[in-house]
Amino acid sequence: MTRKHWLDNLRWFTVLLVLLYHIIYFYNNKGVFGGIGGFVEDSTKQPQDILMYILYPWFMMLLFLLAGISARYSLANKSSGDFIRSRTLKLLVPSTVGLFVYQWTCGYFNTRVAAALPEYSQMPAIIKWGFFAISGTGPLWFAQDLWLFSVLLLIVRRLDPKDKFHNLCSKASSPIIILLGVLIYLGSQLLIFNPRPDSADGIYNLYKPVTYFIPFLMGYFVISNESVQNRIKDMAVPMSVCAGVACIALCISGWGENNTDPKYLSGWLNCLYAYLMILAMIGLFLRWFDKTNKVCGYLTGCSYGLYILHYSVLASFGYMFKTYTSMSPWAIYLTVAILVFGLTPLLYELLRRIPFIRWAVLGERRKTRPE
Repeated sequence: MTRKHWLDNLRWFTVLLVLLYHIIYFYNNKGVFGGIGGFVEDSTKQPQDILMYILYPWFMMLLFLLAGISARYSLANKSSGDFIRSRTLKLLVPSTVGLFVYQWTCGYFNTRVAAALPEYSQMPAIIKWGFFAISGTGPLWFAQDLWLFSVLLLIVRRLDPKDKFHNLCSKASSPIIILLGVLIYLGSQLLIFNPRPDSADGIYNLYKPVTYFIPFLMGYFVISNESVQNRIKDMAVPMSVCAGVACIALCISGWGENNTDPKYLSGWLNCLYAYLMILAMIGLFLRWFDKTNKVCGYLTGCSYGLYILHYSVLASFGYMFKTYTSMSPWAIYLTVAILVFGLTPLLYELLRRIPFIRWAVLGERRKTRPE
């Protein structure tokens, strides 16, 4: 199968947006869980937080949808056993073993940010290490979700061994493709709107298993068809305009709210914007970015590693700059951004050269140059 450069490029580009989002999120004052807090108390202030409203509704859904497309292409060349073994290495090992090998450092700073460290200061070191490891899951919830979806996909495939449903989806017209956005809305209604304190409700709303499984399956069954991709490509410009209008309306109507609140995320305008933006991004990259070069090739190979490692850089430096310096907010943002986008690739290049660390933290069995 010919390499889908648009797919590679859209994936690493979205990962870079995740890095940028987390820099803004880390200092948000909108009540979003995590991070160290904003520079002012008034949630209608701090205009840079607008980036969270622009990105959060769609970029993780897009990553799951792209993963569904990739799963389709991967299973065209691999057996089910090889597929799940490769997914286990790439997804499950870093998000379980990797927590205890490396991500515990991120967990340490997460507890400092949450002011939870004094409560555990009297615990034995081995217990604190385990606590830090679990607290260091951070963005790796994505890998855990995606591994589960990969397992469930193999079960779903058994229900249609002749691939009739995928072939049927290839006939989807442009109106049908647009109407599939209703599935995004229905999935968002399955969030827990009033999570109970001291329960697993918050974890469910973080992982959003049903909400994210829907775009994963849409990617696998629908968007992976070249005929559907061609229709989305033709709609790229009007979808971009519509997404822009929806974005402006959403930002104006929701400014100051917690943009990760389940009630906010399940709103029709949030879901409409998310789906329009997903279609727009796919269409734009199909139309203008279905090509590669050395930089794109490198980012294709290392983007998942950047995703795994970036938050430890952000949590450590982001915490120290706000806590122990008198730097201005914009100086902190700029410095942290330079460190996250500069040090994370260097950290990746270092860790991928250490055999056990490469396996446990990055899910790579051998040191291969990104292609």
